[in-house]
Amino acid sequence: MQNMEKIYQEYSETVYKYLFCLTSDADLAEDLTQETFAIAVKNIPKFRGDCKVSSWLCQIAKHLWYKELKRNKKDNNVSLENISDELIDTQTIEKTVHQKEEKLQLFKNMQKLDELARQVIYLRIMGNLSFAEIGEVLGKTSNWARVTFFRAKQKMKEV
Repeated sequence: MQNMEKIYQEYSETVYKYLFCLTSDADLAEDLTQETFAIAVKNIPKFRGDCKVSSWLCQIAKHLWYKELKRNKKDNNVSLENISDELIDTQTIEKTVHQKEEKLQLFKNMQKLDELARQVIYLRIMGNLSFAEIGEVLGKTSNWARVTFFRAKQKMKEV
């Protein structure tokens, strides 16, 4: 159970933000977040580990949102077309959330590099500069820029 507390602390905000994007309702997002983790506690032994924990939790949250849509459909006679549009949007939102998490982790790892390596990464990725251009900007050779970029990537993979 202590492991689940750690998972909750680490991912509750991500799940809440994901659900808030789907629902546009803070109260409903909070309720669904709590329900997501209640289901996760029951099903943690079934988690195979073939995806990220955040992906697994977002899948649970997404299915709870679908249930909520169906429940509202019965109550409000919402058209099936609107639900289909919502389902398509949730897949896009889920990808966006994962991309933002990965980007955030990339920038965190980059901060652990020395200043020159960080500059090379920024110029290569953000500036789309060639190694020759990076070498020119930093007053080094293109080979130096290439080697520095490669070593910085290796260091970021280790972290």
